[in-house]
Amino acid sequence: MRAGFYKLVTTAIFLAFAVGANPQSAAAADLGIMTSGPSAVRGCSEIVFTCEDGRQYPLCPIAVTIAGEVVTGSLHLGYHSPMHVRLIPMGVGYRYAGRGVWLDGFRENALLNFGKHSQVACTLLRS
Repeated sequence: MRAGFYKLVTTAIFLAFAVGANPQSAAAADLGIMTSGPSAVRGCSEIVFTCEDGRQYPLCPIAVTIAGEVVTGSLHLGYHSPMHVRLIPMGVGYRYAGRGVWLDGFRENALLNFGKHSQVACTLLRS
């Protein structure tokens, strides 16, 4: 009888924490680049990385969550065709990786890596 009561109390406590948790806390962790929403798909003007090498690299969303987080996109590097990149879950910040190219960042600051030995600092500009 006593074990059943403790199990009921424990379940009630965990339920209270689950209901009382803030659903916006995941967004505060900057898990990915946010857009205006699903309507931003295929638009290349909303997210642009301006880098120290004097170039601008737009990120065109391909798949966006309902909350507006970019999941996949094409990163226009200025040569050949756009590079397909995908969000890789990180603890803090974001990483979008493609073949031989990846973009690590936290909020507006990012590092664009071209392989293991070449990187450039960038700033995220939103229009």
